[in-house]
Amino acid sequence: MADTTDAAAPGFNERFRKARRKKIKRFGKNLIRNLAEFLGRQSLVGNAPVLDRKHFPNLDEFTRRWKEIEAEVREILKHREAIPVFQDVSPDQMRIAKGTNWRTFILYGFGSKLEKNCKQAPVTVSMLEKVPNLQTAWFSILGPGYHIPAHRGVSKGILRAHLGLVIPKDAEKCHMRVGDTDNVWRPGEIFVFDDTYEHEVWNDTKEERVILLFDFDRPMKFWGRVLNKSFVSALKFTAYYQEPKKNMANFEDRFEAATRRANENLEKLSDED
Repeated sequence: MADTTDAAAPGFNERFRKARRKKIKRFGKNLIRNLAEFLGRQSLVGNAPVLDRKHFPNLDEFTRRWKEIEAEVREILKHREAIPVFQDVSPDQMRIAKGTNWRTFILYGFGSKLEKNCKQAPVTVSMLEKVPNLQTAWFSILGPGYHIPAHRGVSKGILRAHLGLVIPKDAEKCHMRVGDTDNVWRPGEIFVFDDTYEHEVWNDTKEERVILLFDFDRPMKFWGRVLNKSFVSALKFTAYYQEPKKNMANFEDRFEAATRRANENLEKLSDED
């Protein structure tokens, strides 16, 4: 009789990992809910879904120099097919990211700088480096006709900024709901919001939408800062952080290789001329 122990083991191990991950995610969601109320009270900038820009004067440079950022992302978009889709970078996003509709060119992930990607956007990175307690930053590229379903972020201790770069002409049909607010992207305009409020996105146009998205620590009182730092540090030991970290490095290398090949082909064509 054939020994089926080895054959059965992988199936059991996989089921065990999935069950463990499901329990950890459930525990994490409960923890996040319990933390949210406390961190909201610790906030120094209010606790609304979309926050007043007067609290963030340090972001004014992004609106003054947005054209320079747009120029950099348009160069990156020349190699669009080498830019990963969101769910390939972070498998946890498979519910909200489908097909090739949502691509992300990551500059910073969970506080770590992707050096090779950052070389593609030096002006953008020079501005991001001035943002206190920056956590993540990427160019978010949303295809025509796509809807990102309602979802919530991980920690109320982190805020998210969106800077409009490449926006469809019919901007009113490309918008995001955050809580009970409706927000339309405009070229060169920035808004800051709390992504732990339920939010969803529609691009009901035939054009692509590109923004610079970045996360930074919410300004809070002392104990709010301490608790948030501890929570984010613990998060870095989970699959939620570890899987994207590994994937980001792989895609960073792929994009660099794609741009190198494109440049080499251009040089060959120039030599032939």
